[in-house]
Amino acid sequence: MRFSTIILLLCTALFLSSCGYNSIQKNEEDVFAAWGDVEATYQRRADLIPNLVETVKAYATHEKATLTEVTNARAKVGQVNISADKLGDAAAMQQFQKAQGQLSGALSRLLVVAERYPDLKASENFRDLQHQLEGTENRINVARQRYNAAVKKFNTSIRTFPNSLTNNFLLHLERKEVFKADAGAATAPKVSF
Repeated sequence: MRFSTIILLLCTALFLSSCGYNSIQKNEEDVFAAWGDVEATYQRRADLIPNLVETVKAYATHEKATLTEVTNARAKVGQVNISADKLGDAAAMQQFQKAQGQLSGALSRLLVVAERYPDLKASENFRDLQHQLEGTENRINVARQRYNAAVKKFNTSIRTFPNSLTNNFLLHLERKEVFKADAGAATAPKVSF
């Protein structure tokens, strides 16, 4: 009797150590952490935009339409947030990406406006802000890539055996959505001077 209890406990321990329960939990936490990094980099960009707009505004007061568009796009971005529990919602992720894409487009137009003003291009403050914004865009890209890698690892962990059994019977976790390329991203932008 005692020997069979010990064997049963050892088999249970062996089964539980390979069921993937802990690794699935860790992978989901990695997804949430990566999402936090994405949000932080977007926040950094949102914080830089008012400084960039004010700097450009000082030089290009008659380019109000572009400045207004950037300000409106930034406001929309602030209204579209995704909490960690909605990372599996494809519609919410698409809405978030659309708002971020509109802001990116408005910023591109703002930088084109800045090109029209030689004094502004020479302004040290503007150049510093432009470099900060460029660095932030690179950080956003890296954060998206890391998020997608974490999502891939998590989604794979809940779909492969024996973890899939653990997820189906114990956890019931849903797949997470990845960042997808914006519509038309495959077409190279046309630059004309």
